[in-house]
Amino acid sequence: MAGPLGLLVPSLTFARGIGPEELAARLGALPDIHPGPLAASDAWSMVTEPVDGDGVGDGDGVARVGTWGNWSFAVEHGMPAGAERLAEISLGGVEAVHLDPQPDHPPRQFAYARDGELVCCFGLGEECWRGGHQPDFLLPELVAAKILSPDGAYIRPEDEPYEERDRLTLAVLEARFGLCLPRHLVEEAALPAFVTCTK
Repeated sequence: MAGPLGLLVPSLTFARGIGPEELAARLGALPDIHPGPLAASDAWSMVTEPVDGDGVGDGDGVARVGTWGNWSFAVEHGMPAGAERLAEISLGGVEAVHLDPQPDHPPRQFAYARDGELVCCFGLGEECWRGGHQPDFLLPELVAAKILSPDGAYIRPEDEPYEERDRLTLAVLEARFGLCLPRHLVEEAALPAFVTCTK
């Protein structure tokens, strides 16, 4: 990512094959609640305000959406709906990627779904424990980056700083999926926003 993925605080969901409004709908956007274009600080304020104020009301998150390259993206504030709905987001031949920084419960999480199926998922720094219907989907790239051995064992130094470890894996994801999102879009740009509900 131009403005590395590794430094992001909110969750990100990417989708290839649908537009940003459809991505918001698949994330559980509540109908007819459009708080207007929001920057990250405004979205975080909505999430943390009490329900009887101007907060998210019946929702539990805010998704700011847009497009970059051939991906639609959602910057998710509050509860990340993309974590729960990734397979659903990918229905109908769509590809979907979810990156969750997990600041309270590391490690950061990656998941990839295609056509209604969770293909591959793992925690950064825990690439040896992969899930999904094709857990070895990214194994060749992780081997080429000297993160895993061909049999899937973790081969990075045990004392390696986690920032470097995460940077290597994020570089693999950026290259494999063509993900690139300038930092100003994540943090500063006023983007169309939707209140989402993970329930």
